[in-house]
Amino acid sequence: MKITVLGFWGGFPQKEEGTTSYLVESDGYSLLLDVGSSTLIQLEKIIDPLTLDAVILTHYHHDHIADLGVLQYLRQLKPTQSVAELPIYGHMEDTWHFDQLTLPKVSKGIGYEPSKELEVGPFSITFLKTIHPVPCFAMRIVEKATGKIFVFTADTGYFEELADFCYRADLLITDTYFLEGNENHHAHLTSKETGELAEKAQVKKLVLSHLKQNIDLAILKEQTEKYHHHSVETLLASTQLKITI
Repeated sequence: MKITVLGFWGGFPQKEEGTTSYLVESDGYSLLLDVGSSTLIQLEKIIDPLTLDAVILTHYHHDHIADLGVLQYLRQLKPTQSVAELPIYGHMEDTWHFDQLTLPKVSKGIGYEPSKELEVGPFSITFLKTIHPVPCFAMRIVEKATGKIFVFTADTGYFEELADFCYRADLLITDTYFLEGNENHHAHLTSKETGELAEKAQVKKLVLSHLKQNIDLAILKEQTEKYHHHSVETLLASTQLKITI
């Protein structure tokens, strides 16, 4: 399984770098996880968006879906051949946004049930509702052929169930928006909370994402590493960062 970071800033883009989006690939199958601003530009550097197999969304805040509409338009207006409807998986707790996932002959919204395992191509996906102002779901993506595990926390404040959900992940990408000292936030993790989460969950590789624009990211990484003691590689997300697990 290969994961490529397409965008990693929280809230809004800066310096020609976009907000949350990841391309997850396995055995020729491509799954787009969230579609933040600038996603389409970065996606086009890797694959033809017309060949994308599916999209899945954690929630409907703009920094996670900003490029979804233009992706739909591209598939509508620039087909070089007959293009099948793109499956876009999203939760159904916000019916207005969910309805926008369907564009006739272009894309089809498919509701996932957070209490059930979802099979998408070569992946098996389970969900955990997070602490956030709107319904939002962390995702545990398992590559069925190898058993490799990729967990994305999505946007969330810290809560105890996260550690079990992330347990023994080969790769954990977190929403680490704040420096230490802002714990128990209602929407995002701090460096301390992420470090403690990585320690409890015994993850193998950690990537800090959904980054805040006006903090020292080197300090964010340093603080995170202070709170996990087992051997785990910690990275700051960056555009086109590629990780194979």
